[in-house]
Amino acid sequence: MLGGFKNFILRGNLIDLAVAVIIGASFAAVVTTFTNWLTKQLPDSTSEYFTNAENSFGAFINAVISFVILAAIVYFFIVMPYTKAKERYFPSAPPGTPEDIQLLQEIRDLLAAQQGGQRPPTV
Repeated sequence: MLGGFKNFILRGNLIDLAVAVIIGASFAAVVTTFTNWLTKQLPDSTSEYFTNAENSFGAFINAVISFVILAAIVYFFIVMPYTKAKERYFPSAPPGTPEDIQLLQEIRDLLAAQQGGQRPPTV
């Protein structure tokens, strides 16, 4: 029962999607505050510059700092532990030629040896 849940959680798509939603929502706040500040700087705007707390440049800087802090928290508390757990329970393949490619190369070499009457090269 827990093995299936572990496989579901560590599959990858679930964590990737959760991180994307969290980062996307946080970045949306950065874009919104920057857009609000920028549109208030246009010449036909009658509002005072840099005084409206909701649309000030300070609000934009605050949104950027909040985004960076949230991204760091997501990385260090979600992405890193997830990556370590995934590598522990589902280790990546060792470096080198994948098994299916190696088998195809052996078949190719055997066919070439049969057609040319040569001995197949040893691997």
